[in-house]
Amino acid sequence: MEGRDLIIIGAGPIGLACGIEAQKAGLDYLIIDKGCLVNSIYQYPHNMTFFSTSERLEIGGVPFISINPKPTRTEALEYYRRVCTTWNLKVKLYEKVETVSKTGEVFMLSTTKDKYKTASVILALGFYDLPFLLNVAGEDLPKVKHYYDEPHPYFGQRVAVIGAANSAVDAALETWRKGAQVTMIIREGEIRESVKYWVKPDIENRIKEGSIKAYFNSTVTCITPHTIEINTPHGNVIVENDFVLAMTGYQPPFKFMSAMGITFQKDEYHTPVYNETTMETNVKGLYLAGVVCGGLKTNKWFIENSRVHAEIILKHITSLRKA
Repeated sequence: MEGRDLIIIGAGPIGLACGIEAQKAGLDYLIIDKGCLVNSIYQYPHNMTFFSTSERLEIGGVPFISINPKPTRTEALEYYRRVCTTWNLKVKLYEKVETVSKTGEVFMLSTTKDKYKTASVILALGFYDLPFLLNVAGEDLPKVKHYYDEPHPYFGQRVAVIGAANSAVDAALETWRKGAQVTMIIREGEIRESVKYWVKPDIENRIKEGSIKAYFNSTVTCITPHTIEINTPHGNVIVENDFVLAMTGYQPPFKFMSAMGITFQKDEYHTPVYNETTMETNVKGLYLAGVVCGGLKTNKWFIENSRVHAEIILKHITSLRKA
């Protein structure tokens, strides 16, 4: 088992950016991901449009040309495939990292396919694999989905959409426009301000006119094969239902991180401890990059404001090698 200079866990845009910087620095690196290339983007709804413009999603000096003011999921997948081939990045896909341990100055990684030894590790993890659960009876029914991809399957169906952020709003509008009868269950008192500015008036008008029914300040308390029970400010309501799209958000893999020795701040977001000037965690040689840096505050870091993490980390790694 040969030792490497660096292993990057996560082949999303930020993981690829880290690989590019490692390659520019002449390091022996490897990017490993348990899914496909940019797996989180692949999991997005098929018709999703990014909030950011294309140039803000660029990495590695490769231009991102979009025919739209805001790029789509399909365009992003094409772009990041092109980045990977342009830089000929060393990527291993569909290989899950199961354990990361450190002995002395060396990290040992065990995956579903192999074992690796490396001097440094970057966690460029997304958070799209672990949804927040409702923790209510019936959540395990086949009709309950924590991921939404396209509206067609919901034509002519009674769909409950839980949530008030971008993913919930997109799912509600798309399924309604394709013939679903949509009910939204929203814990807050209004649609979130963070919803895309060109979409927010649309959902608010559909609710106002009654095309989409919305229960604000409400929660789902029980799901049955044919109904959902909602606790509202005016009492419990039972609504006939065929599908539940629980767009309740996602969280980082805290157990996986803790097993590596990473510690967390005692704040409401369970923010991991790291040095903001180097991105190094409390474990020497172990770095964080991208959305994972925010803990439960998953709306703090995006591609456009965390792609710089790659340069910061590799600058620190290379400075240590020269010392």
